[in-house]
Amino acid sequence: MAEGTGPEGFAQPAQLWAERGEVLQVGGVRVSVLAGDVRLRTETAGTTGAGDGAAGGAGQDAGAAALRLEAGTATTAVLRLDVPLGDAVGYWHPSAGWERHLTADWASRWRTAGLAGSAPLGCLYDAAGRSLLAFAADRLAATTWVRFGLAEDTARFGVWLAVDLRAGESLRVLLQPSGLPFAAAARALAGALAGPDALPVPEAGRVPAYSTWYSMHRDVNAADVEAEAKLAAAAGCGLLLLDDGWQLHADGTGYSGSGDWTPDPAKFPDFAAHVAAVQGAGLRYMAWIAPLLIGERTAAHRESAHLAPHAIPRLRCRVLDPRLAAARRIAADACVDLVRRYGLDGLKIDFLDLAMAYAEVDAGAAGRDDGTGAGGGASAESGTGAATAAGGTATAGAGADVDAASGIDDAADVDDVGIGLRLLMTEVRDRLRELRGDELLVELRQPYAGPGMLAFGNLLRAADCPADATANRVRTLDLGLLATSGAVHSDMLMWDPAASPQTAARQLHSALFAIPQISVTLASLTEDQQAMTGFWLGFWRDHRDVLTRGEIVAGRPDQLHPAVTARLGERAVVTFHAEQAVARVHAAGLAEIALVNSTAASHVVLDVEGPGTTVRFDAFDACGRPAGSQTRALGPGPDAIAVPPSGLCVVRPVSPEELPC
Repeated sequence: MAEGTGPEGFAQPAQLWAERGEVLQVGGVRVSVLAGDVRLRTETAGTTGAGDGAAGGAGQDAGAAALRLEAGTATTAVLRLDVPLGDAVGYWHPSAGWERHLTADWASRWRTAGLAGSAPLGCLYDAAGRSLLAFAADRLAATTWVRFGLAEDTARFGVWLAVDLRAGESLRVLLQPSGLPFAAAARALAGALAGPDALPVPEAGRVPAYSTWYSMHRDVNAADVEAEAKLAAAAGCGLLLLDDGWQLHADGTGYSGSGDWTPDPAKFPDFAAHVAAVQGAGLRYMAWIAPLLIGERTAAHRESAHLAPHAIPRLRCRVLDPRLAAARRIAADACVDLVRRYGLDGLKIDFLDLAMAYAEVDAGAAGRDDGTGAGGGASAESGTGAATAAGGTATAGAGADVDAASGIDDAADVDDVGIGLRLLMTEVRDRLRELRGDELLVELRQPYAGPGMLAFGNLLRAADCPADATANRVRTLDLGLLATSGAVHSDMLMWDPAASPQTAARQLHSALFAIPQISVTLASLTEDQQAMTGFWLGFWRDHRDVLTRGEIVAGRPDQLHPAVTARLGERAVVTFHAEQAVARVHAAGLAEIALVNSTAASHVVLDVEGPGTTVRFDAFDACGRPAGSQTRALGPGPDAIAVPPSGLCVVRPVSPEELPC
């Protein structure tokens, strides 16, 4: 969520908590209308409506309460949801990052949520990880302003939503019942919002990948990439992502060379032949593109700067305004031409979140070509940022639905950046699917990887966190709550070339519950690092269904998930990321429990529910070498189990026939 000024008249806590309009009590949540010519009512949760993200979800939101806020005239509506503090310990939302604690209302700020910046969804939870207030609004594309915080004088926690609505337009809000596990509440809300047209995920999107970013950065060329591709295929990867650096002028400062999207002939003399060579090695091929960026050194900058009024001096580039049809056309053509010309299997589409700079900018003044060749860039001074186009030019409204049935001309300028981005991504998806069908691969990353983007991207990647295993774990688990269809990918994995295999293994452990992306120079790995990488990628492949399709229990968000359990059928995987962590497992019915010790300790603690049983323990070190076996009773209750640092122990029940005499 990007931060901003928010709706006029709601900056201070006293204004946020004032009682101004209609109030409802819904399942323990007090719902108040604070501003706007709107009518508030409850309805059946499975009912769809006119909100821009209303996608159905019938059956997925069973048990939820639904609210509808309908505008009588064009208005800025402000809605508050608040509950008693109770046993609340934290608040989670899709872009929470490290901010998982309770925030005071006076320390909070309005944030924008939209297609390129998170989603209007959140959950207040208690010490047991149960939801106290879990909500989601169906406005997934157009901009929603969100604020949350605790009132210290009344001990109530509030969430505020502000939206611009046209006459007759509505906002639909789902409220999950309190008492559900935090993760279950969040998944149910995300599932209810996700539409039926999710982009299919081909098999290539569900296998380990190799990325050139941390391993090569911009120092890429055909020979080096092809050599690494062969090693990646041998290690079990099925996908290569060529990151920034392949294009002409890429070696300049910041992103001054982005925008023309022409391969650098010094690095890739025959880019199509290079792509075919990597595909011949057994890998699908994706390339990085930032279609909204136009750098100062490019022809695109000279020709289209008037369509990109927002400049980023430190990056030496400008950002195309996706509210403008002409800007969308340039960005879409760049994506499609790259795939068509060079035989790519898909694209890594980067920096869409920079478009949120236009969340408060008038589309008419921001960059429509008025013959002067310069955009105005004026900020809206009231409301939540939706404005009327300058000069009376007709544009689509801020909350308009942009599906084909809506009747909105996709060649029109629009007022809301989220709506503009959805028009752009719809065109990109449809044109690319004409080329690649269901095998198309599109990577999107946090924060623009929420329910609204599932129709446009099928590889949803954690935001950049080089060598930060904790961040990779937290971010992939966050994405997993929202990805009801797409494949969650880790940020690229890197480590010190001189690191011990135990240290390097923790990077792979951080990505176990997602699709790992390796980004180290495979040709330079030590012998131990090679063994470690092969072992853990093999473990991931053997347990892929459990890790990526199983039921995941990860504990409280504010504790950063020190122990994570995935269970599917008769198999379970438990990872321990903190030395004092204890994982609770009901062992009955399990034929295998894999214990991953992602710490420097030499044991882990499993709290076994139900009756104890006799099991066999087979331990392995970080490189997969056997580290001891034994047969003994397991549980009930806490049980310390020997597992080498960064190692694995596989626990299997022993039949009476297998017991020693």
